Amino acid sequence: MSQPRWVLGGLYEFVFLHFEPVSTITPAIVVFLFPGATWFYNQLIPGLPSVPDPGVDARARMAVLQLANCYMLLSLISSFVFRAVRDALPHNLIAQEKIVKATLIALAIADVTHVLGTFVALPSHVAYSPGSWNATTHGNITFTLFLFLTRVAWMAKIGRGKVVEHRKSG
Repeated sequence: MSQPRWVLGGLYEFVFLHFEPVSTITPAIVVFLFPGATWFYNQLIPGLPSVPDPGVDARARMAVLQLANCYMLLSLISSFVFRAVRDALPHNLIAQEKIVKATLIALAIADVTHVLGTFVALPSHVAYSPGSWNATTHGNITFTLFLFLTRVAWMAKIGRGKVVEHRKSG
């Protein structure tokens, strides 16, 4: 039997199976464990005065906890779905390609809407001054754009070597 192959090799494997899961689980841990939802809430827009814990509205706290759950979901998708595809279909590059591509398209759409939602919610004096951004803002915009561009590069077949050709079945 031929050697197993994987459509996410090299940089793509590192980014999507290791770097992205760690970077997307981190905000969830920060919100759920320490320093907590109030701290994260206060980091969302740099330069605004911090709101003390009792000052954070219950709806805002719920939204931050739900956002943390979305971050955790992204980490789980990167961690488990891509590994399951690799391990379950080691000799079927066409199936791997289709599943990985569909997943990356969905994640790329989420990247765009996440960046746009973050950018338009920032006050203009912050949005157009990346030097004033904190780590949370860079994570929500800069890092998410990096992930988006990496997904697009994979779909454009940049740096992938020999590419699997898809055949349409009747």
